[in-house]
Amino acid sequence: MLGGFSNIPKIPELQKRILISFLLLSVYRIGAHVPTPGIDSVALAAFFEQARGSLLGLFDMFAGGALSNFSVFSLGIMPYISSSIILQLLTIAIPHLERLSKEGEAGRRKITQYTRYGTVLLSIIQGFGIAVGLESMAGPNGASIVLDPGWGFRLMTMITLTAGTAFIMWLGEQITERGIGNGISLIIFAGIVCRAPAAIFNTFRLLSSGEMGVFFILLLIILMVGVVGVIVFVESAQRRIPIQYAKRVVGRKVYGGQTTHLPLKVNTAGVIPPIFASSIIMFPATLANFIAHPWMKVVSDALVPGRMAYELLYIGFIVFFCYFYTAVVFNPVDVADNIKKYGGYIPGIRPGKKTAEYIDAVLSRLTFGGAIYVSAVCVLPSILISNFNVPFYFGGTALLIVVGVALDTAGQIETHLLTRQYEGFLKKGRLAKRR
Repeated sequence: MLGGFSNIPKIPELQKRILISFLLLSVYRIGAHVPTPGIDSVALAAFFEQARGSLLGLFDMFAGGALSNFSVFSLGIMPYISSSIILQLLTIAIPHLERLSKEGEAGRRKITQYTRYGTVLLSIIQGFGIAVGLESMAGPNGASIVLDPGWGFRLMTMITLTAGTAFIMWLGEQITERGIGNGISLIIFAGIVCRAPAAIFNTFRLLSSGEMGVFFILLLIILMVGVVGVIVFVESAQRRIPIQYAKRVVGRKVYGGQTTHLPLKVNTAGVIPPIFASSIIMFPATLANFIAHPWMKVVSDALVPGRMAYELLYIGFIVFFCYFYTAVVFNPVDVADNIKKYGGYIPGIRPGKKTAEYIDAVLSRLTFGGAIYVSAVCVLPSILISNFNVPFYFGGTALLIVVGVALDTAGQIETHLLTRQYEGFLKKGRLAKRR
């Protein structure tokens, strides 16, 4: 792997892409510390200290600490993710959007434009709801969080937070187009990783105060290493379906006759299901935290990480999005048609419809295993951590996103190296390109 990194300076274009990614991520991290006007930062910090480990703490993790600072990036990238989910669901239900999704690059650009409009709309709604909620909240000492409540504060906060989310969305698109990897995933990755030093410091503080023992910290480290190992192993695992191509005679030349395979990943959806599931749960739960109503209080208390209702709902959404996103990115019918078009077949399976049914059956079983794996990684550490006084940073969702995005980014860099005939990160074998 070190040898692969040593080849990066030999490719100016790759250097430029990595530099652009770092610069844009730095801009995002700077913006996470630019406060929104009209807030008592001391009272807000005290409030979030009490909310550590709750759903607000989870939202703050995805926002990279921007919510606890109530910066211009407080909403984070979650409105964009929510808008993407809505558009993908509507693509199945609305014929016009379904036609756009099949029109190639032009159709995708149009859907992306609709996603941007949806992001702005959701940001306006969430920004206004948060502003109203903050006016009714107070710190532990009774101090009001909002210095000057009223419509002026509400409108200013709504516009500021909406502009911040729109700017993050633009940063993510620029990283995707001009940098390395998926820009939205890298922004979430940066927000989680940047909190590692604070989490480590907090762990040592708990150790020095006697709230955590040395044995428990060693057990936690072993658990983290084990979870990371499982994530790396499963994310690289494949089910290879053998494909045989018949020989074809064109003039005096013979083509085909070789045997290859169709690689199917155990977790085709990657880190998308936990991100989507968290986004769906956070939207109503965040509003419930800021609206003073008995029913909203019940919702807020139920949707807390570690509670049975939250975990069951979380698992349900993860399983749903594992199947949904896999169906979006992988079409067995198209794959079977392409195999048949080029004279290929799966040994023992008839080409065409039977091949599509076979691939779909194998993919469904793999997706079920992948959904169980993702749910276990995301939920089990959360249940264990909720019973101990440790930083929420060590949650399974964070680890899955960090490791998954790191593997994806390494695969992107590997692709740039291999396309220019440089040795990649691995001397034996190559990182499989992740979706």
